[in-house]
Amino acid sequence: MIKIVVDSSADCNLQDGIVDVIVPILVSIDNVEYKSGTELTNDKFYELLKSAKEFPRTSQPSPQDFIDLFEKAQNDKDQIIYLCLSSRLSGTYQSALMIKDMVGYDDIYVIDTLGATHIIDVLARYARGLIQKGYSAGEIVDMCEELKHKVKLYAGIDTLEYLYKGGRVSRASATVGEITGVKPLITVSDGRVEMSGKALGKSRAVSALIEKVKNHQINTDFPVFSLYTYGTENCELLEEKLKSLDIKVAERLQVGATIGAHVGPGGYAVLFVEK
Repeated sequence: MIKIVVDSSADCNLQDGIVDVIVPILVSIDNVEYKSGTELTNDKFYELLKSAKEFPRTSQPSPQDFIDLFEKAQNDKDQIIYLCLSSRLSGTYQSALMIKDMVGYDDIYVIDTLGATHIIDVLARYARGLIQKGYSAGEIVDMCEELKHKVKLYAGIDTLEYLYKGGRVSRASATVGEITGVKPLITVSDGRVEMSGKALGKSRAVSALIEKVKNHQINTDFPVFSLYTYGTENCELLEEKLKSLDIKVAERLQVGATIGAHVGPGGYAVLFVEK
């Protein structure tokens, strides 16, 4: 049996039936450690984030989690396709490869998605569909490797506070941004989270994000998703703008701790596959 595995940075839900296993990433907030996605729900994370004295820290899944998972697959003669958080954001990919070699089981495929959050979710949904169509694990891996370069995410940030706390911008830049109402735009490009622009005020920021979407041809064989961190008001505004372009949002999905720690409440994004 082919099993789809992600880590909790993918923000997937086991109940959706898309993935078979979610390997937990650990999140530490004010010296209390939680397993993301189980012990720490998304809403609880953002509530803790707003009052946290220190910026949250994330750490890779426990090596024992990978050992247990891979050895069970070997014993059960299952094939695993692990869609891993970008190697340029975490050392999880290298750890998984090392433990795969240690276990010595060839039917484990570790894909560096060069993505995070629901970028990985899109790849998991695609892989699930390919399993149902009868493709082999090797074929699915090749097709996911090709698709991962076509999944696009553009996001808007409501406040610079958390980029500052996470060391992404200086205190001076954050202060000036808050005073002037500058709203940054970010994207996930080549495996990294990067600034893609900025605008004065929320409405202009959403419009600037829409302009970036218009530079792509959307592949309508795949759903378009809107994303939010905590609070949906900004996401609803984005959805209205997308609707005016006849872009139908299939589902609104929440971003969890791994990326959400840097974005903070009020974040919004659009996620799609380009032709």
